[in-house]
Amino acid sequence: LTLTLTLTLTLTTTTTTMKRFGVRGRTPKIGSARARRSTRPVMAQSAQSSSEVTIRRYPPAGKDKQSCGRLLEFEVPGEEDEKPRNILEEIVWFKNEEIARHREKMDLVSLKRKMNFTPPARDFIGAIKAKYEETGKPGLIAEAKRASPSKGIIKEDFDPVDIALEYEAGGAACISVLTDEKYFKGSFDNLELIRSAGVSCPLLCKEFIIEAYQIFHARAKGADAILLIAAVLPNSDLSYFIKAAKSLGMAALVEVHSVVEMQRVLQLEEVELIGINNRDLETFKVDLYNTKELLDEATLKQLEERDIICVGESGIFTPEDVKVVQDAGCKAILVGESLVKEDDIEGAVEQLLS
Repeated sequence: LTLTLTLTLTLTTTTTTMKRFGVRGRTPKIGSARARRSTRPVMAQSAQSSSEVTIRRYPPAGKDKQSCGRLLEFEVPGEEDEKPRNILEEIVWFKNEEIARHREKMDLVSLKRKMNFTPPARDFIGAIKAKYEETGKPGLIAEAKRASPSKGIIKEDFDPVDIALEYEAGGAACISVLTDEKYFKGSFDNLELIRSAGVSCPLLCKEFIIEAYQIFHARAKGADAILLIAAVLPNSDLSYFIKAAKSLGMAALVEVHSVVEMQRVLQLEEVELIGINNRDLETFKVDLYNTKELLDEATLKQLEERDIICVGESGIFTPEDVKVVQDAGCKAILVGESLVKEDDIEGAVEQLLS
């Protein structure tokens, strides 16, 4: 029985992969010579993908059930290491439940129908480039963030619309909107509220994306760009999600944390926007000079040749911090906590970019 389930799942993956890339063919019968041959490349690809990432997508004990159809589910075989290794892994594991709740309220067909009434996506990358050329400073992606796992509630009187309007008035190029509910007290509805209020800055959906459904959800709510985290997603998923976003007119900010992740992401032909997060995923310690370490001479040359914009993330609080990441090679910065907690947010933006 176990063998049959394993083969069935592998063949399902094969069929899905074939459909994704437009390859036609019949699924071979289980047990046939052709079936045995066809499973090997898929299993090898899966092993390679898992070795690329540092964050496990599901609990190893198989607490998350995976559907094989209406009447059949399977659980991942258990292991001893059942607890999340860090906060990012914990967030990703819980994300499956969050997505399931959203899907119950609005399935993919309904999202696509809603998108017919959503204004076209705005040029996220173009807005960053325009602001950089206009001011000579990195284009600011200002973040509307109510809370974080490490700091708790950051802004008690959190009003996403008022915050977004102040960001825009202060000179932000784009606005990042946290949509994670449990850990950041965010909401996809905040995207819609900000867009409906007449804010003209392009919006980044700051979500922990593990499924294409979330990308459609973001677009239906008015997002112009999405975040993809290299520690969570192997290159096969990154490539697919970037293409999915582009098909909807959206940009994709691919976030890296290490030299290894940077070099892996640069293997993707589709990448146009790379964010360097200066926060250690396990300790939450911030090192602003992580940006400089990742942007060595060879990497900077490749970014320039391919017209890839680099975004400095985390640990940016002062104009001096902005200069550090700009001198390292960043043409954009993503800043949240140091701005959103201020009483005069518009003034804080102007001061940061001075």
